[in-house]
Amino acid sequence: AQITATPMNGMVLLTGTVAAPDDAAEAERLVQAFVGDSTKVLSRLKTATPLQVNLQVRFAEVSRSFIKNVGVRLNTSDRAGSGFLFGSNSGNAGTITYDAATGGKTSTYSVGTQRSTLGIAGRLFGTDILSAIDLGETIGQVTTLANPNLTALSGETGTFLAGGEVPIPIAQALGTISVEYKQYGVSLSYTPIVLSDGRISLRVRPEVSQLDYSNAITMNGTRVPGLTSRRAETTVELGSGQSVMIGGLLQNSHNNSIEKTPFLGDLPILGSLFRSNAFQRNETELVIIITPYLVKPVNSSSDIALPTDGYRAPTDAGRILGGQLSAPYLPGTPIDRRPVPTMAPQTDAAPAIGATATVPAVPVPQGPVGEDRERALPASSKKGSSVMPGFSR
Repeated sequence: AQITATPMNGMVLLTGTVAAPDDAAEAERLVQAFVGDSTKVLSRLKTATPLQVNLQVRFAEVSRSFIKNVGVRLNTSDRAGSGFLFGSNSGNAGTITYDAATGGKTSTYSVGTQRSTLGIAGRLFGTDILSAIDLGETIGQVTTLANPNLTALSGETGTFLAGGEVPIPIAQALGTISVEYKQYGVSLSYTPIVLSDGRISLRVRPEVSQLDYSNAITMNGTRVPGLTSRRAETTVELGSGQSVMIGGLLQNSHNNSIEKTPFLGDLPILGSLFRSNAFQRNETELVIIITPYLVKPVNSSSDIALPTDGYRAPTDAGRILGGQLSAPYLPGTPIDRRPVPTMAPQTDAAPAIGATATVPAVPVPQGPVGEDRERALPASSKKGSSVMPGFSR
């Protein structure tokens, strides 16, 4: 804040700039208490330009899955004798067919998805036997990291979406069908309010969603996928550059199932030929972290590094002979620079009392754009010590 107290004609005139309306009222109250009730205090303080808040959100998710399947199927056919047929339907084995012209048999297997099939085919005591054991084991890991960021004016709402819209048919009256679009992808919506002491109150709603065809449904011949979403909505208060985890999830699930033939599957040893089992384990870890920054616009557009800086299209020779997707970067191109928030300067919160006394703002030294982010951020101020310029409304 920059406040000047000038005594004139039995009163004190306050001029200058403050960060918030509350600071103006506090300065007027302090000056009035200092000069006494006999002297009138006239305030001509102005509120500084409202601050802008840049919010960075990090979604970090790791999902691991383990699936194991064991199935047995046995088919027999007595071709030469009575034509007796016998078999069990556990697992995914095959069929025994005969060629009417030659009288020979054909044995086929139906291999399950992502499984290994071990089969035996032959003749025993005049009976054709086709047996198979399906063994399947699947281990998967999915890692998701989304880092959206958005800048909004204090007191205003900002929204961000990187994704798309999926059409969903909706039945209407008289058999008509309408289409409604559902958004998916990485979205962010938040409303920041900069308080008088420089802290930031945030109403934030981040979300990461993706199409899930495993839960799809079919409506009027149209396959509509489901949506897998990770969403959090809350209100927090923290200082510029501080981080807080607003949401997290740790989930473990196990699923074990057995499919068997009644009575035969319960036999002590031979029962394993008439049953199959499946085991599935899923583990999920999710963390959502937000970090707000008080920022200001840069003075020159050249201070902002873009992902396309230094990119050149490859030549025909480089693309065909060298397999290049892009030409080498030009010498001296600052490809290692990454844009970082430009922090707003800090100012002293205490007004100066006395004729033409001015408390100048003390700016935080600004480093180059390519400097490490931790060095570019100011030290977080404790409540009541120093303030950031701006107001709450």
